[in-house]
Amino acid sequence: MPILPAIRLILISSCAALLLLTAACQDSSEPATSPASKAAENGKAAIGQPAPDFTLKAVDGRSISLSSLRGKVVLVNFWATWCPPCREEMPSMEELYKNYAPGGLELLAINIEEDGPEFLPEFMREHPHSFPVLYDTEGAVRERYGVFQFPETFVVGRDGVIVDKVVGGIDWTSPRVLSEMNRHLRVPQ
Repeated sequence: MPILPAIRLILISSCAALLLLTAACQDSSEPATSPASKAAENGKAAIGQPAPDFTLKAVDGRSISLSSLRGKVVLVNFWATWCPPCREEMPSMEELYKNYAPGGLELLAINIEEDGPEFLPEFMREHPHSFPVLYDTEGAVRERYGVFQFPETFVVGRDGVIVDKVVGGIDWTSPRVLSEMNRHLRVPQ
């Protein structure tokens, strides 16, 4: 009979834990909102909202602002050299950029490392890319976009509104991604 009290104790404990977890995840005083609307309320970038504008210095010395690219579909990618998935997705991003830039795609790879200007020029010589690589050494743009995982990419439509968000490294040349890019790049009639 000692097994039954142990099982009963486990069941009671499990039910109590489940009730506590359920209660902790719900706040009945506030209406339910989507993650996108919560992000927008907090002033962070969110799907369906205008992309926060920024101007950053590129590795080649140019200053590039997001607003100057209105009319193009822009991938705003946050990355770091110490991030393996970031480095792994870069070759497929390069291929996507080379194939889709003539159709209106721009790609801004924003490096978030404070000491980026010290080592990124050498990194870029060893790992060349034709798309612009920008410095966000103070983290201001990363903060405005609410980015804390890397890589993280926002797809900004031709009208300047965020239409998609990708967290984590992906193959930017996969059929699914290319289908989405074709959809985003279609010029409205």
